[in-house]
Amino acid sequence: MSLTVADAVDYKGSPADKSKTGGWVPATLILGIEIVERLSTMGIAVNLVTYLGGTMHLASSNSANIVTDFMGTSFLLCLLGGFLADSFLGRYKTIALFALIQTMGTGMLTVAISLPQLRPSPCHRHDVNCQPANGFQMGILYLALYLIALGTGGLKSSVSGFGTDQFDEKDDKEKAQMAYFFNRFFFFISLGTLTAVTVLVYIQDEVGRIWAYGVCSVSMFIAIIIFLLGTKRYRYKKSAGSPIVHIFQVIVAAIRKRKMDLPYDAAMLYESTSTPEAMTIQHTQEFRILDKAAIVTEGDFEEHASCSAPNPWKLSSVTKVEEVKMMARLLPIWATTIIFWTTYAQMITFSVEQASTMERTIGNFQIPAGSLTVFFVAAILITLALYDRIIMPLWKKWKGKPGLTNLQRIAIGLVLSVIGMTAAALAEQKRLTVAKSVGRNTSTLPISVFLLIPQFFLVGAGEAFIYTGQLDFFITQSPKGMKTMSTGLFLTTLSLGFFISSFLVSVINKTTKSNATAQGWLADNINYGRLDLFYWLLAALGVINFAIYLNCATWYKPRKPISAIPMETLHNGYGAEDKC
Repeated sequence: MSLTVADAVDYKGSPADKSKTGGWVPATLILGIEIVERLSTMGIAVNLVTYLGGTMHLASSNSANIVTDFMGTSFLLCLLGGFLADSFLGRYKTIALFALIQTMGTGMLTVAISLPQLRPSPCHRHDVNCQPANGFQMGILYLALYLIALGTGGLKSSVSGFGTDQFDEKDDKEKAQMAYFFNRFFFFISLGTLTAVTVLVYIQDEVGRIWAYGVCSVSMFIAIIIFLLGTKRYRYKKSAGSPIVHIFQVIVAAIRKRKMDLPYDAAMLYESTSTPEAMTIQHTQEFRILDKAAIVTEGDFEEHASCSAPNPWKLSSVTKVEEVKMMARLLPIWATTIIFWTTYAQMITFSVEQASTMERTIGNFQIPAGSLTVFFVAAILITLALYDRIIMPLWKKWKGKPGLTNLQRIAIGLVLSVIGMTAAALAEQKRLTVAKSVGRNTSTLPISVFLLIPQFFLVGAGEAFIYTGQLDFFITQSPKGMKTMSTGLFLTTLSLGFFISSFLVSVINKTTKSNATAQGWLADNINYGRLDLFYWLLAALGVINFAIYLNCATWYKPRKPISAIPMETLHNGYGAEDKC
């Protein structure tokens, strides 16, 4: 067995020695920085809505939108982080740089909440004379939050990929270890979230936000030092360039030749002889407009010192065209999973608002409103354990398959989210009935907060299915050279889900506030609103979305790359190029 890894190097640029690099020790160091990132991001996000309302005196709907925009931007910036990692920095430098940016963000947030000048004077936000935070105060808060979002995006784009780089796929033992790493990656993310919504939220409410956010800053700084200590132990893989650029090259080449007719025989389309036979992909009939990028015309090749090569912006190989087609086939499934994350957004915004108005004491201990999300995280962990220990063995015994397919898991997640929103609407109706009977201005309603457990548990269980299903789907069904891109595509569903939540909240506010005195569905004091109708709307949208998803899942046919015979000679006098 080879003592080096063929496609990896060590920190000096030499072939990576298996005995000195990679494996579980460096992978654990990488996993550690992801746990701290989850601790910081979720610890801030799940309890931010109470700070915005209680301290900054913002309306409930505005507070919810700030949180969802913050989370949406965090996941959207994964595309930027992935592009930088693939094109310029590499995964190691990307992780180190963006971890430092997140540390700066949490440090700035700690300072922002500690200075009296950066928050309005204390008052009850429902009082007529209570003034919300001014533009300068909100500007500093936004700067801190979006530094954290930038750090989160850069980290999430590279952590899982750099972790799997530490294992050699050609080594059976290390390949099994890599599978174990993937299986436990989401578990440890959930563990970091669990710590955030329990310990960190408790510190925020009972000790002080300064201490809680300070813990985030110090923890990330320590995690960066530990990460850097593993520099000599990591394996580094050279990037093949950004897949985003490759996609645009195919699209541009197809647009250039949009008026040309496709050849009657697909074998006349261009295929590079430098592509290994095992990596070539057979031509398909879908999205034929993209096939025009592989039509050979005069001027497509450029002469170099001792060879000729195609200009990638003018001519693409069939394999590259088919890779773009594979990504295009993912889009219908991608689009129909976005609504789940819109539902998820309510668990860290309006559901926390609900909890803050309800009876939360157990003996002499008061449960922080933000800590109700512990049931959400517990549902994820319990669901993952039940799936691994019970569902998979039973499914294998019954169907002869190792487990549910990725599309089946996504479907289950979508169904659970609809049921979760139905439970949320019913619970809110009960809460509003109590508020009406005792007085809508009552600060703590005589109704147990545990009424909200079903909605947290159902949506949490749904996330366990849909997150693992999406991650598996986008990684296994995308071209090998576009794994980072497909992971980024998956994370954009989270981003767009949060942004759609903000959009819906804004639209609902405008349409339900018919005049200056009307409170609307999403009133500043939710005891005067109709949050239950908003939840029913989300449940209805979920049902419609699920029907569309079933059609898309039926249309989608999982496929694997199939070898194709490269075209050895081309018409019009052009020969296959030599590798320059």
